[in-house]
Amino acid sequence: MADTLKAGLLDPDRRGQVVADLQALVDQEVAGKGGLSGGIVKTGYAAIKKIKPGIVGRAVDSLLEEFVDALEPHWAAYRAQPTPGFGAFLAGRPDEVSQALLAVTDRRAEKASAATRSAYNRLRPKAQDNVVDALPRLGDLIERHATA
Repeated sequence: MADTLKAGLLDPDRRGQVVADLQALVDQEVAGKGGLSGGIVKTGYAAIKKIKPGIVGRAVDSLLEEFVDALEPHWAAYRAQPTPGFGAFLAGRPDEVSQALLAVTDRRAEKASAATRSAYNRLRPKAQDNVVDALPRLGDLIERHATA
């Protein structure tokens, strides 16, 4: 098991697979949304992907270091106490972890093009709920790569 997420996830030999798995997770999370709010998320996500094809993979790759930095304290805390898995650990701290991750995307959105910023701003009000929903799967994915 990697002592740090940086060592486990940003290794040049693993980074490409980490990015691909995270992109697949995002796609799965969006596809799994239902109801009116799910439709809004799906529409916004499709619009972002249409505006800039390949944007999701590039965004994940470009944000990965900042996401790792945001999750590093949680990884250290997880390793310091016995819990059933990193996914469960993150899910047990939904507000703190989701806000740490969303701070990364909020900073990036401020620097984005007007069209991308507009699409992001339409999705942002429900973003915390969506991130919280994904925490167990995100944590499991991270742990799988960090322990490889």
